[in-house]
Amino acid sequence: MKPGQKIRLGDLLVENRHITEKQLMAALASQKKSGKKLGRTMIDLDYITEDELLAFLASQLKIAVIDLKHFQFNDEIVRKLPETMARRYRALALSENAGELTVGMADPTDIFAYDEISKTVRMALQVAIVRENDLLEVLDRGYRKTEQISSLAVELNQELSASDIDLTEMLNSSENVEAPVVKLLQSIFDDAVQVGASDIHIEPDEHVLRIRQRIDGMLQEQVMKEKRIGTALVSRLKLMSGLNISEKRLPQDGRFNVRVKDRSIDVRVSTMPLQYGESVVMRLLDQSGGNLNLERVGMPAKILERFRHFIHKPHGMVLVTGPTGSGKTTTLYGALNELNIASRKIITVEDPVEYRLSRINQVQVHAQIGLTFASVLRTALRQDPDVVLIGEMRDQETAEIGLRAAITGHLVLSTLHTNDSISTAVRLIDMGIPGYMVATSLEAIIAQRLVRRICTDCHVDVELALNERIWLRGIYGPEAEKHRFKRGRGCHSCNNTGYKGRIGVFELLELDLAMGDALRLDDTAAFAHAARRSKNFVSLGKNAVAYAMQGLTTIEEAIRISGEEVDPDMVVELPPESSEEQLDFTLDEVEIP
Repeated sequence: MKPGQKIRLGDLLVENRHITEKQLMAALASQKKSGKKLGRTMIDLDYITEDELLAFLASQLKIAVIDLKHFQFNDEIVRKLPETMARRYRALALSENAGELTVGMADPTDIFAYDEISKTVRMALQVAIVRENDLLEVLDRGYRKTEQISSLAVELNQELSASDIDLTEMLNSSENVEAPVVKLLQSIFDDAVQVGASDIHIEPDEHVLRIRQRIDGMLQEQVMKEKRIGTALVSRLKLMSGLNISEKRLPQDGRFNVRVKDRSIDVRVSTMPLQYGESVVMRLLDQSGGNLNLERVGMPAKILERFRHFIHKPHGMVLVTGPTGSGKTTTLYGALNELNIASRKIITVEDPVEYRLSRINQVQVHAQIGLTFASVLRTALRQDPDVVLIGEMRDQETAEIGLRAAITGHLVLSTLHTNDSISTAVRLIDMGIPGYMVATSLEAIIAQRLVRRICTDCHVDVELALNERIWLRGIYGPEAEKHRFKRGRGCHSCNNTGYKGRIGVFELLELDLAMGDALRLDDTAAFAHAARRSKNFVSLGKNAVAYAMQGLTTIEEAIRISGEEVDPDMVVELPPESSEEQLDFTLDEVEIP
């Protein structure tokens, strides 16, 4: 493409019979109202597909079409174009060769953008055309805030070293909203939201400060030498959370709300004294993501159908179980949102209240003043509820009150931290709950985990390692090895991890007569045996392997969450009817959410 080259896109599309004259007039009228580019307008109106438009433009301008999903990026080259300009002109620096910079543009006919980019980079330009949605996604990953965070950390460290100012006074002053500590925190939050982090960890070490973000369940770390800025960050966060900044010997918990990229983020803050200062962990909860509903939870259709059946019952207990960070809260709030109608009274007892829902009576537990789960539950049951949610059944008293409520005409939803659905009922008996009470009130148990999705931009077929084949055979039998499995190689799109996003794996246990009889006799072994033989029961491990067979996740992820390790010396080939029948059932039943 040469500077100053201009084409009349609409006329050329009509001339080449890609659209009609009538469609062009309608697109121009729509463009005048929306202010969008003509090409995007025609795509939105379904007059032409994006691929057809890209191919047409490439042919007319004699430039290449580049698929960003499979492009290997160089961060240094990407940053040759400032972020503000890249976003404004929908452009991205891709490669450099012999003093010429190749720039991908969503609209290569934008002459003004071409001229401004040329002036900024001061290099000869070679233009290519790219899909706009792919470009916007790459911009969010390519322009991480890590360099800005490091720069602000240095600036704050210098400011703290320059004078013995009163830090508390500085942080409290409204005149210092542009102080480096504020800008640094803003950059940290911007970066976390941009990459979809669920938690931010600020951890002081002997000589450095670590800022880590949990992305798709795994921590990614940034290390800064300016260790002394940790005190300023912690103090500022304490002030924002309403905590005592002078108390550095005891843990504290708080929360605050912050707007990041036009999104309302609720931040739960936990501080803890360490050897070299105070550690802060922040859980980020997006309050502007719309209503939490069960369709977005990701349950396979048949499990979702059965789960809905149980939560719409007038009474009984439904438990959701799994470790911290497995999505239990999302599942429960999705159920509450579905049950939340004017004719139904819902009371929740939580520690803490994570998402605020209108019409629902949400109570925050405060153990220091005696407002415990058990005390709130007793009061809640006198408030004439139809549905009660118990954030967590931590002790015998809370569990017993919840189970009695389920027996006496209330629907009770709650959670337990157990490994799977079968051990959940056993845990209740271990807590001292009579078996007959568990059998009478408990309707169903959902166990869930989150596994990482394979990155679709860099996935490849792989041969399983020997230990993986042994594990797979122990779970499913020899038939499972006939399937092809995938793994991500690592690319710019997934930050070289091979994974991008997560998907829920679920296990539903519906209590039947055989399980109930075993519970009444306090026979946990008979209960576990009856549960495993239950007609519709499929374990977490088998469901995770089914996702791996569909190319959604890896065998490593399935092994990680299953808890069904196999001793190689104990592996035996299962009978054909056992393995094939179970395999066919799972692949049919576990749909892609």
